[in-house]
Amino acid sequence: MRHLERVHQRFVRDRRAQVLARHLASLLPQGARVLDVGCGDGQIAALVKGWRDDIHIEGIDVLVRDDAAVPVQPFDGLTIAGDDNSFDVVTLVDVLHHTDDPRVLLTEARRVASQAVVIKDHLLEGIGAAQTLRWMDRVGNQRHGVHLPFNYWTRAQWQIAFSELELHVEHWIDRLGIYPWPTRHLLERSLHFMARCRPCEAVARSSSVLAQTIE
Repeated sequence: MRHLERVHQRFVRDRRAQVLARHLASLLPQGARVLDVGCGDGQIAALVKGWRDDIHIEGIDVLVRDDAAVPVQPFDGLTIAGDDNSFDVVTLVDVLHHTDDPRVLLTEARRVASQAVVIKDHLLEGIGAAQTLRWMDRVGNQRHGVHLPFNYWTRAQWQIAFSELELHVEHWIDRLGIYPWPTRHLLERSLHFMARCRPCEAVARSSSVLAQTIE
């Protein structure tokens, strides 16, 4: 496993951070105040900030690292400190499948986000999906002491959760380009997605403003 971890560190980790940060940067509204939930070492958040100096990013994590690249506060993995709508955007990058019940943290993210919740996570789709995702999780996270319940959802489960929480999916990306050829065919497939979800009331407000403008 240590050899695989070294290979992952050298050939996957930095590329993954660059690719995901580029996607995130394209999905964040102008001047947004962003909370990165489960930010880890803050590498992705720092890259996003480097490309989007108009936004403010801070993080929270259950394991606060001394070398984090952005300001990070500890949290219990369940409750986000802050009032309703206290951030413009909440990001959850490969976080929800590490929780025992993704709905709990997703509900909190929806509560504190006034404009959008941006999620990067996995889809339990295709032959060998569970085995592949478990293997990737162990290689990338086990050495850091990250909780690994392997709680992956199908596309239908994600859709049900979004509906129940009244989150409207504005953008859905399932060809992220995280891994280089030829590993992409094995490790990417239909296993990854990124989505920007807006609270339905925010969508309604925007529609109302647009209608008034047209009138």
